[in-house]
Amino acid sequence: MTSAQTIISRDAANFEAAKIIGLISDTHVPKKARCIPKKVFEIFEHVDFIIHAGDLVELAVIDDLEQIAPVLAVHGNMDGPEVSGALPRLNSLKIFDWKIGVRHDPNTLFGSGKMVEIAKQNGFNVFVYGHTHSSSVKWEGKILYINPGSPTDPASFLNKPSVGLLKITKETIAPYIINL
Repeated sequence: MTSAQTIISRDAANFEAAKIIGLISDTHVPKKARCIPKKVFEIFEHVDFIIHAGDLVELAVIDDLEQIAPVLAVHGNMDGPEVSGALPRLNSLKIFDWKIGVRHDPNTLFGSGKMVEIAKQNGFNVFVYGHTHSSSVKWEGKILYINPGSPTDPASFLNKPSVGLLKITKETIAPYIINL
């Protein structure tokens, strides 16, 4: 009688561990909405981290999101002294070897020049921003620029409320915009 053996393939090391990052901006709670929409919590249910790109209006937004995952946030132009005093203007984190930066308003109104400059000066592979209330995904060279839009206050009737996701492995970054 032979005993059962467990064979672990050497190929198992090739299974890629992915990290999922939830992206949100321009929540404007409680001015534009009483709270973050429940759909956001459903979309972010399995994320490893959340990035908020500013205009929270109340710090309680971070507390709510931290019920799901750790939050990295920056302040925006509509955030009062309590929020802007607690959060930086520019922030970043590293996932695997990818450096992800976030700033609320990198002067996109006047083109992408300032945004590109900020990303390059800081060595960002991904630059998350807000302010426009309009979602956008743009690759410029090897840098990803992504705006998740707003889940509570879209830019116009042409835009839908939205958030973003980044699926990150050691080799790749895949951006997604999800309309609510």
